[in-house]
Amino acid sequence: MEWQKENSNRMKEQAEEGLVILLRNWKKRQKRQRIYRILLSVILSISCMALTGMVYYYIDCSIPSVINVRAGQEESFHLGVPATGEIVSVSEQGRSNIPQGAVNIDLSRTVTLKAATESNYRMQVKLFGFLSFKNVDIRVIEDQELIPVGAPIGIYVKTDGILVVGTGEFQGSDGVSYSPGKYILRSGDYIRKVNGETVTEKDAFIELVEESGGKELRLTVERDGELMDLKVTPAKDAGGAYKIGVWVRDNAQGVGTMTYIDSQGNFGALGHGITDVDTSTLMHMEGGTLYQTDIVEIQKGSAGNPGEMTGMIIYSNDRILGDITDNSIRGIFGVCNQRALEMGVREALPIGLKQEIKEGPAQILCTVNGITKYYDVQITAVRLDHDNVNRGIELTVTDEDLLNVTGGIVQGMSGSPIIQNGRFIGAVTHVLVQDSAKGYGIFIENMLEH
Repeated sequence: MEWQKENSNRMKEQAEEGLVILLRNWKKRQKRQRIYRILLSVILSISCMALTGMVYYYIDCSIPSVINVRAGQEESFHLGVPATGEIVSVSEQGRSNIPQGAVNIDLSRTVTLKAATESNYRMQVKLFGFLSFKNVDIRVIEDQELIPVGAPIGIYVKTDGILVVGTGEFQGSDGVSYSPGKYILRSGDYIRKVNGETVTEKDAFIELVEESGGKELRLTVERDGELMDLKVTPAKDAGGAYKIGVWVRDNAQGVGTMTYIDSQGNFGALGHGITDVDTSTLMHMEGGTLYQTDIVEIQKGSAGNPGEMTGMIIYSNDRILGDITDNSIRGIFGVCNQRALEMGVREALPIGLKQEIKEGPAQILCTVNGITKYYDVQITAVRLDHDNVNRGIELTVTDEDLLNVTGGIVQGMSGSPIIQNGRFIGAVTHVLVQDSAKGYGIFIENMLEH
């Protein structure tokens, strides 16, 4: 009987232990399931936020911040986004003479606009008809024709002040390293005055430093658009000359392509600004000159190695093509002389607005082997509201003749006009480093905004 009792107790204990184990395993499963549910919820939330962000970015890129339309002509565009737009006019006083809610359009369909005269409007865009999204400026402009040029040009630009490229150390007469300008001047600074005296030439600035005799100098510097006075004390180097330990520049030269000449004899070129090679900042320009140039060598582009056109620039008066008056992110601009006007031998073409550009065949006008001619390209994408103003057009060179000579787009072709369906739509600006046959362009209307 005792054996049966012990056996019964043992079985009871085993059953209780088994029940405890089952309960423990059940709790573990419940805990794992809770963790899985939390992880799935987090992943789902992150995915929803990522998807929402992608949709938001896509819609934002599909709706340009500025839409230009021609006065007196019907202009159609198709954005294809789930949004509505309310149009109001914009006066100098900021008031609209269009009643609120009077003009509403469906941006998921093709929209046709027509305005009689030059004026400005604003379209208030609402996603799904109720969620405020962004404002779009609608500008009514006069139609314009430009002469496409596509010829190589030599560029000389004088900086507005002395550009600080960087700072460095030098060995003093006592064998100690000095760098007086370090932590005082920065790359990208423009030195405009020394002790109140205006300086425009690098050699004159160096001379003023050397003649300081080691006395403290007061430099008037422009930094990020603001003028400030800084003090620096030159030190004597091993050769006995006084220095402050900065690298400076007062000009820049290069080769590019002239884009267009307008009816007033003004030119536009490059499609992007002239930046300093060391600081990568847009150069502040005091003035500049355009020169006739000849391409003497073409280095063919390849994957990871952008090619280059090498031009010979002769800085003589009989080679001058005009004056550069503006250096902006949209290109360089100025006034042609008679020699430059003679380069505009082609027929003027009407401009094409960005909403008129289609993916598909187009041409670029550029000079290779001394001959200016059109070459075939394929427009692969049109970014109506791209963050980078110089990359609204994506294109691929398809012309075998151009590919055989240059490999596609090379440095020096910046500014080459882009033509589609008889309209002047833009200019080449950049090459894709990974594939020299591919590149980017700026909308011509963006160049004309300068």
